[in-house]
Parts: sequence; C-alpha cells; structure tokens
Amino acid sequence: MNETTFSSTSSASSSYGAVVIGGGFYGARLASMLRRRGLRVLLVEREGSLLARASTRNQARVHNGYHYPRSILTSMRSRLNYRRFLDEYRDCVHTGFTHYYAIARGMSKVTARQFAEFCRRIEAPLAPAPSQIAKLFDTSRIEAVFEVEECAFDAGALAARMTRELADAGVDVLLETEAVSVTSTHGGVEVALRHSPDAARPSVHPSTHPPVSADLAFNCTYSRLNHVLTASSAEPIPAKHELTELALVEPPEELGGAAVTVMDGPFFSLMPYPSRGLYTLSHVRYTPHYNWHDRPNQPVVDVLTTRGATRFDHMVRDAMRYLPAMRGTRYVDSLWEVKTVMPRSEKDDSRPILLRRCAEHPALITVLGAKIDSVYDVEDALLAALDQRPVPPVPRPSPTDVRRLPDFDRRPAGRR
Repeated sequence: MNETTFSSTSSASSSYGAVVIGGGFYGARLASMLRRRGLRVLLVEREGSLLARASTRNQARVHNGYHYPRSILTSMRSRLNYRRFLDEYRDCVHTGFTHYYAIARGMSKVTARQFAEFCRRIEAPLAPAPSQIAKLFDTSRIEAVFEVEECAFDAGALAARMTRELADAGVDVLLETEAVSVTSTHGGVEVALRHSPDAARPSVHPSTHPPVSADLAFNCTYSRLNHVLTASSAEPIPAKHELTELALVEPPEELGGAAVTVMDGPFFSLMPYPSRGLYTLSHVRYTPHYNWHDRPNQPVVDVLTTRGATRFDHMVRDAMRYLPAMRGTRYVDSLWEVKTVMPRSEKDDSRPILLRRCAEHPALITVLGAKIDSVYDVEDALLAALDQRPVPPVPRPSPTDVRRLPDFDRRPAGRR
C-alpha cells in the first residue's frame, strides 16, 4: 500500500481520478473497486489504521435476512448478499457457533408463526431449537425458539485483508488525515486535507497539507457525512445519530458458545465478537445512550466517542427475564461508537443504502450503508451510475407474499 504521511517526501500525487474519504470497509472496498477500473485513487482516513471505527465497533453480525421481518426488501437483499460475502471473505468469518432466534410474547411485533412464514418466504434456513436449548428460556415470555444460519465476521482479519488488497491494487492511502472540505473545480473537485494525529481531538497539533484534486470524490465517512458536506457549503443529509454502547462479555456456560437474538422489539442480542475472543451484548433500549439529528441550517454536532457509564447491568438484568441463564454473563469492556441511520429506518426497520450526488458539488458523491454486506448493493448502484445504465433490479416480494404477510408493520403481536 502506498501509505503516505505529511512529510516533505510524501509520495502522494496532487491529482487523482477519485478521492475516497473514509477508510472503513465501504471506503476501502470502493477505493479498490475504482482502482480496478483504472482510476488513480487516493483513500483518506482520519484514524491511524483502516476499519478502525464503525467497521470494527459493531455486533460483527453478517445478516442473513432474519433480522428484518418488517422490511421484506432489506431481508431479501441480506439473503442475496450473505452468501456473496461468505464466498468472498470466508477467511474473515466465524461460523463455529450455533445461532438461535427467540420470538418474544406480548411485545414482539411478529408472532412465531409469522416469523416462520417470513423465513419460508425468503427461503432462510429455520428449524426448531433443540429441547435442551428451548428449556433455557422463560416460556411465559418467549413463544418459540428457532435455530438459524447466521455468522459473525472478524473485524481484525477483515482490516488486515483490506489493507493488503489496497496495497496490491496500488491505492494511495493517507492515514491520520482528515478531509476537511470539498470545492468544485472545472471538471472535478479539490479536497482540502489536514493532518490529525489525534482523531478524537483534531484541533490538537494539526498541520495543513496541499489540497488534492480529483475527477470524483466519495464521502464514505458514515457518522461524519455531514461534517464534510456542511464544511463544503452543501446541504446535509437528514440523518439520525446515536451514541451506542456494546458490552463486551464472556457468555454464560449454559449456552455452549451459542448466539442468541430475541425478536422483534425492545430486546437483546448476544453475538460472538471474534477479533477479541469475546461476545457483544446489545439491547434495543439500553445500547443507545442518546441521539440527535442533523438538519439543514443547524450546526452539525461533533460528539467524541468516549467511554461513559456502562449500562451492562441494565442490559443483562432485562435479558435475564427472557433467558435466566444470562445471569452468568461476565462484563469485560465496552465498545462505544456513533451509529447513523436514515429517518425512514425508524418506521419499518429497513436499512436502505444511500448514494447521493451533491447538488452543490456534482463530482462529490455521498455513500451510506448500515450493514456490512450492503456494500454489494452500493457497488452495484455505483457501477450502474458510472456506466450510465439502470441499477440491477432487486428481487421484490410477489403479490402473494404481500397478501400472506399483511400485518408486520401494524400492531404488536400481543395486542391483536
């Protein structure tokens, strides 16, 4: 990898076919893809290594569709991309565990029958959990427990592989570097850069760098999308952000290393976190510590990702109501990160991708995806846009599917 620093001998060129802002999984994938298309590419990352933020600080779940019974299109995309991700990144995934989805009574937005029918429709593997597992759950709160096929990715292995692939592709990379703003030029953009050795405090000992020009720029900064846009005098994305905590834990022995997800409402998940040899415990109610929105004509909030007071006790106590064995969970650490979603996701739990050309700077394209495997949808859409051809169609539910799943977005199952 052509990794460059802010020295007088920097090898970074001042002109590129594309500048990719943000060295997470999406940014690294797009940089590699653009390089394969023959473009000279610069990847800019404000952290000291690639995939260091949201690409690492998450559940590490590779979605296979189960998680989205209220968004059929999202679930079908996940089913298509799951096998694609496993085939391409098999050396970066962990499949050596069993995963159980438990459907809650009363507060769940789907019943066990609906969930089983949903899985049948999207052709997702599903089987009743073994009796010795099912009996671990409180049957007064859990209607049914299913065994599913879903794996976890190793963020450390994935970061190492993406670093190697960028080097092999010949992509220039600037680490500890922040893309401050974008300015339109004749036929492209100019990207202003500054060296930020302390990403959490970019104002401490910053140094400027000559701007770089490019035919195209891609804003792949996830929770910082609007920092780039507003600094470039462009309209921000109407995004919602949450400061989230994932508790890193040692799971209870009774589960035998299995993962557990309780659906579909204010419940919890226990997932392997391969890069640390631990598990993440997350909770729909307690993982988000607070939230805020980016709106036009308002300042963009800059929240430092720092440690706060853990809510592990709240998470595990609530989890014990559904799975009493969770009392044996031991807290180790927490992962803190800013999670960013589009407002429509609050209504139907969908995870749409965003690929938006900036009106003020037409050569600047903003990219947002919520799941690691959605990168394939982003790439397909981007390649179609670059080639000026229609976006590949996404399979949609048939009219029969829609009729058979009439009330996923309506009242909670326990209130029907």
